Amino acid sequence: QLQKLMDESSSRCQQLEGQLRESSSRCQQLEGQLRESSLRCQQLEGQLRESSSRCQQLEGQLRESEVKVAQAVSVAMEQGRVRAAGTTERLATVRTGLKQVHRSALSVADAIADVRRLAEASYHAFDKDISAACHEICHQISGVAASNRQLVSKYRREMQLRKKLHNELVDLKGNIRVFCRVRPLISEDGEGAQADMVVQPDRDDDGVVRVLTKGTWKVFDMDKVFGPESTQIEVFSDVKDLVMSCMDGYHVCIFAYGQTGSGKTFTMEGTEDNPGINQRALLELFRITEERGDDWEYSVVVSVLEIYNEMVRDLLSLRHTEKLEIKQGPEGNHVPGVTLVQVTCLQELNEVFAIGHENRATGSTKMNIQSSRSHALLCVTVHGKCKTTGTEIFGKLNLIDLAGSERVDKSGSDGIRLQEAKHINKSLSALGDVIHSLKSRSQHIPYRNSKLTYLLQDSLSGDSKTLMVVQVSPVEKNGLETVCSLNFAQRVRAVELGQAGRKVVDVSS
Repeated sequence: QLQKLMDESSSRCQQLEGQLRESSSRCQQLEGQLRESSLRCQQLEGQLRESSSRCQQLEGQLRESEVKVAQAVSVAMEQGRVRAAGTTERLATVRTGLKQVHRSALSVADAIADVRRLAEASYHAFDKDISAACHEICHQISGVAASNRQLVSKYRREMQLRKKLHNELVDLKGNIRVFCRVRPLISEDGEGAQADMVVQPDRDDDGVVRVLTKGTWKVFDMDKVFGPESTQIEVFSDVKDLVMSCMDGYHVCIFAYGQTGSGKTFTMEGTEDNPGINQRALLELFRITEERGDDWEYSVVVSVLEIYNEMVRDLLSLRHTEKLEIKQGPEGNHVPGVTLVQVTCLQELNEVFAIGHENRATGSTKMNIQSSRSHALLCVTVHGKCKTTGTEIFGKLNLIDLAGSERVDKSGSDGIRLQEAKHINKSLSALGDVIHSLKSRSQHIPYRNSKLTYLLQDSLSGDSKTLMVVQVSPVEKNGLETVCSLNFAQRVRAVELGQAGRKVVDVSS
């Protein structure tokens, strides 16, 4: 037991020794922390002394500031008292002025009341006079309006009579009739100022068209003007009588003239759903042959030609690119060897049109995606024979879609297109020379200067009823070409070809 107690005492001593070492180590740590705390306290005491010194300095500055503020407040209060005294004086002056204004206002109010009473009295006095004057003015305006309506009605009747007499005079003198058609806006016209409308048909006179050029409106007289909203039916209704002349034995020529992209091909050929003069003219001929079928027998023969780069080509031939020649004969200029097709119905007519349209030379330029590069001529020959008398008539109808004049710098033509443009412009220039010579009654008419004018010689030499449809663009960027086309149209309109004669063979005589 003693040994056990000794072992326990030894173990306990070892534990106590360990705890003693730990306590000693802990005491050392605490002593280090105490030294650090003492050092920190010394630092804080130094900072405290510095703060106390700074506080004393600030207190001194504060006392100095308080003295300055007190002085400033004293000065400001003194200045305030001075300004207050001045303000009091000014307020007294303003109060005196306000009393005077108040007395003046009372006087003005009395004057206003007097004026109001006078105005009311004047209003009642003049009300009846004004009502009577208004009634009289309205009565006069109604009379003027009625008079204007009568004048407009008389003007329109006189205009219709003038046109009738003019047409009769045209028939007697053989003048070339000239129609003008203004096409509507299209995508090629673009946008902006260059796409502004500068062409205006007259609203009261359908024979006048105006063009805005260089800031002024220039007026052109035509036989008929069709605006951008005109339809194919409206155009043909004014052409129909001329077409009917062909059935009575006259030679008739209708041709479209104008710059490229102005709508010539649309007016002459149209579209499948909206045909132009060509197809409507043939349909009218068929209608007349059927209408006169009990008394007359008719045959209608057509040919389709084009003048491409000064070459005459047969568009109905299998060899449509072959060059043909123009010859003179008893019946006028003609093209030997050209394909002649007799047509009796609309289906046959459409087949002929389709072949001719497919073979015609076209191309694309900057001004026209589908530009005609040749002059196209639809030649219709009508032979009629009366069943009872044996009298025969021979009529011709030439329907011509001229290629459009173009400025190469605007159309962007080059290569083949440039050569085509040169030939087109040259032939149109030759047409202008012929018109000038006819107008001036020259001894020599230069028909042979171009295949176009040579082929048109019969239509321009006095034995034909001729109509020109001048097509114009309505926008600013084409204004120069529009004026040129209308100037040419007026020159054409002044040409006198002489009265056309009928081609009739009277068997009884």
